[in-house]
Amino acid sequence: MKIGVITGGHTFDVIGFHRLWRSFDRLDCYTQALEEWAVDFERYGSRYDVLVFYNMHTALPEDCPGGRRTRQAIDALGDGTGIIVMHHGILAFKGDCVWDQIVGMTDRTIDGYSHDEHLTVQVENPDHPVTQGIEDWMLIDETYDFRDVVSESNEVVLTVDHANSMSTMAWTRSYKDSRVLNFVFGHDDQAWSDPVFRTVLEQGVRWTASRSNDK
Repeated sequence: MKIGVITGGHTFDVIGFHRLWRSFDRLDCYTQALEEWAVDFERYGSRYDVLVFYNMHTALPEDCPGGRRTRQAIDALGDGTGIIVMHHGILAFKGDCVWDQIVGMTDRTIDGYSHDEHLTVQVENPDHPVTQGIEDWMLIDETYDFRDVVSESNEVVLTVDHANSMSTMAWTRSYKDSRVLNFVFGHDDQAWSDPVFRTVLEQGVRWTASRSNDK
């Protein structure tokens, strides 16, 4: 299973992040900058089972690195390829109607953030494939002071109850023919190295990929 992991617009712990994606023995993961993915898409089309967006470019896609190619690649999403929007990726492409539909929120304004918070993560739907076999656990991660997700088209699967955090931390939805997982966790290696975090992320990859594999 081929996974495209898209970065840029925000710094991160390179070694820790690559270690995370290399830890999944059955996933073939390719980390790349936004513009590299966009140019690659223009040349070859869709090449991945799942795309993970870990970028934080806040301009519209056409004004980001890659320009026109980035706009075209974003507009082509929803073809059945799985989509995971991870951590600060939820804040990307402010005001873009396509990204609003993928995330499931139209107002993606952040009021604040806090590092190294101890969070009790609550599993809202233990029967969902993303959270199957997962029980409530403690995770150290960055929090966002952000409005919660409210929509019948979003299925919330993970929440927290913390003064410095939005409560909805992972939710699933559909965008055109693609399954989408929005996953707020994942700031740094404190989260990436957590075994439960890794299990949820891998199960999320496999769930979003399943529609692509049915094509």
